[in-house]
Amino acid sequence: MNKKIKIVTIGGGSSYTPELMEGFIKRKDHLPIKEIWLVDIEAGKEKLEIVGNLAKRMVKAAGLDWEIHLTLDRREALKDADFVTTQFRVGLLEARIKDERIPLSHGILGQETNGAGGMLKAFRTIPVILDIVEDMKELCPDAWLVNFTNPSGMVTEAVMRYGNWNKVVGLCNVPILCRKIAAGALKENEEDLFFRFGGLNHFHWHRVWDKAGKEKTREVLEAAYTSVENMKNALKSFTSANSGVQNIPNISFLPEQILNLGIIPCMYHRYYYITDDMLQEELEAFAKGETRAELVKRTEAELFELYKDPNLSIKPPQLEKRGGAFYSDAACELINSIYNDKRTHMVVSTRNNGAISDLPDDVVVEVSSIITSGGPVPISWGSFEPSSRGLLQLMKDMELTTIKAAVTGDYGTAQQAFTINPLVPSGKIAKKVLDELLIAHKEHLPQFKETIVRLEAKYS
Repeated sequence: MNKKIKIVTIGGGSSYTPELMEGFIKRKDHLPIKEIWLVDIEAGKEKLEIVGNLAKRMVKAAGLDWEIHLTLDRREALKDADFVTTQFRVGLLEARIKDERIPLSHGILGQETNGAGGMLKAFRTIPVILDIVEDMKELCPDAWLVNFTNPSGMVTEAVMRYGNWNKVVGLCNVPILCRKIAAGALKENEEDLFFRFGGLNHFHWHRVWDKAGKEKTREVLEAAYTSVENMKNALKSFTSANSGVQNIPNISFLPEQILNLGIIPCMYHRYYYITDDMLQEELEAFAKGETRAELVKRTEAELFELYKDPNLSIKPPQLEKRGGAFYSDAACELINSIYNDKRTHMVVSTRNNGAISDLPDDVVVEVSSIITSGGPVPISWGSFEPSSRGLLQLMKDMELTTIKAAVTGDYGTAQQAFTINPLVPSGKIAKKVLDELLIAHKEHLPQFKETIVRLEAKYS
């Protein structure tokens, strides 16, 4: 292929952008990039300029002639794009702080992508991604959309189901971290192991085999998941991986339950398997004014001070403290695999197409896939045992209900989503938390405008 590539990153002022640039630079011999457009909104203009100038220095230091464009005009950027990556946060970190603090103020879990906060993030994000898709239909109808805006699985599902855009792939760093934990637990090279993942974004399980075809799943469970100390030992040789799970308190699973599962849970399963312990940890942090969102805000402020340094022309190692390690590198490899038809084995959010027999074919799942020029080809997982299947089906239906509420702005549908989410107590508390979150985020929820006016009148 001789055609030069145009890549557009929406949310270009993100603190993750230097990792994205590093990933593209590492693949300079495989991706004939002509131009990269970093797009943001007016509220993110200062960060866009800071991180955009660092991106330019990184490209120059690598001896490349790529054009780096910074813009607040999304439509200008999207014209004739080949790949569009999305890494934006509607409402910025202030919105995340509300997502965490408001539920915790009522004694229920507050988390960025799980529970009440995660649903509100979906309500804010899905209308924006659907607007982006409409622009893409007009301006770059052949482009691939690579999404790692959270909640990644629900955003990807919304793009397919309501945006009618099939050239989309959702990404997450958690499966990458899980692979590294397993390799560390087994004291094997990651490349010498075979993995199979199945489930949903932030709600998947996996199994592991060695080169001889022997399943090592139970060994990984025993060596890494039965205590915090075991997990730390498994991560010792992966500094980045260790920082990448900072979003989630590192509390021990219940060993007997985990071993009985027979499949390896992801780190986010702690919110569902040991809910009380996780809630207590978050409530203690909340009482000290140290929610994860507030810690991230401080870390991000420090990062942007580093990014301002005119002598800095590499991704600073401090970025690992931000959490989300490997997100951007995964996006670069996905683009590389699609462009060059590499058939890379990756874990992505894509249409089920029979990979998980317990879910409909047309829903989005997070599964091991082969990445071809035609997109992901899911690898079959099969069926889950009832203990996992029940939770999986409930969570998928919760996602579908949340997405419907985000698209329609229907208050009753939003209540249904809150009712079936396992992390939200149903009844009066759920309604109160929903109402407070809707009012708190009213600037970014135009689809709920009439409902919010009514709620404000009620609570005034």
